[in-house]
Amino acid sequence: MKLLDHRAEGPTSAPPLLLGPSLGTSSALWDKVAPELSITHRVVRWELPGHGGSAADLIGAGATVGDLAGLVLALADSLGIDRFAYAGVSLGGAVGLHLAVHHPARVDSLAVICSSAHFNGAKPWEERAALVRREGLAGLAESANARWFTPGFTVPELVRDHRDADPGAYAACCDALAAFDLRDRLAEISCPTLLIAGREDPATPPVHLREIADAVPGAALVEIPGASHLAPAQCPEAVLTALRAHFDGGARRGMEVRREVLGDAHVDRAQTRQTPFTARFQDFISRYAWGEIWTDPTLTRRERSMITLTALVAHGHYDELAMHVRAALRNGLTPDEIGAVLLQTAVYCGVPAANSAFATAQRVLAEETGPDAGA
Repeated sequence: MKLLDHRAEGPTSAPPLLLGPSLGTSSALWDKVAPELSITHRVVRWELPGHGGSAADLIGAGATVGDLAGLVLALADSLGIDRFAYAGVSLGGAVGLHLAVHHPARVDSLAVICSSAHFNGAKPWEERAALVRREGLAGLAESANARWFTPGFTVPELVRDHRDADPGAYAACCDALAAFDLRDRLAEISCPTLLIAGREDPATPPVHLREIADAVPGAALVEIPGASHLAPAQCPEAVLTALRAHFDGGARRGMEVRREVLGDAHVDRAQTRQTPFTARFQDFISRYAWGEIWTDPTLTRRERSMITLTALVAHGHYDELAMHVRAALRNGLTPDEIGAVLLQTAVYCGVPAANSAFATAQRVLAEETGPDAGA
């Protein structure tokens, strides 16, 4: 069975995230976004039929968005992916909407970018399909910059991909857009849904994304100033920020756990001191230390506190030790249990290290529980 051409990035054990392209583009549309997303996800960028390396005969005249969605599911199945997060631009976004409505068991969360639940009726797309079948794509590619970007901006590789796409497959994709109208089914979408609109998008103006956001229960809408139709290529930082916030439940849960263990006061101080220079490090802490390690149910928080105390003593990180003595109390350890952990470090980390650790812990315990704590 022929499959859509695709490019996979990121750890195979990470949560899968499928990225869909816009008509006339290739996976290069995601070049400034996908590498960052692949830090935390198994990112799979797929190519439309007749675009990039995908075979043109995967679809034919009269194709539907449902046909494209079926090809995406076949690709996911071939990669052993059952459930996935999904983000798509324009036609790729329409595929995501179709999947969320017709295959809800497969889609964990959805982001629809510069797209629509309908594409202004069938006639413009029927006319474009006829034009491309008659004259090819060279003439249409000449107007790509005006349709895709604000004046003065371009991505030559994407324009070249537009020109090099297979005319028959491109026209079949136009047929799919002509027949697409999912407005009466939007309320059925149950997965977390984000809509991203480009303020300067002439093809799918923000009102199209607002229509979806108003209909899908709990959906969120982000509008990006200065962005036209291919927002991931023109404003990648803004798109990346929105997608991370939407897809990265680990970071959100990590921040919750961080506050539960360390306390609001400590986390608030850390957030207040955050600068653009330290922002990615703070995100790293929330995402990995608290969002993946501390949320793993294999060990209890009490056990994690004991392990953390030992590791901090071993490396002489006494400022961090003070913070985690407070955390250990919040996680249910008694002063006597904390003392027992530090006593064991004397055997395996050395008496001088344990001596400094006891001094640090005694000071913290006196502040937290009174002067006789740990005596």
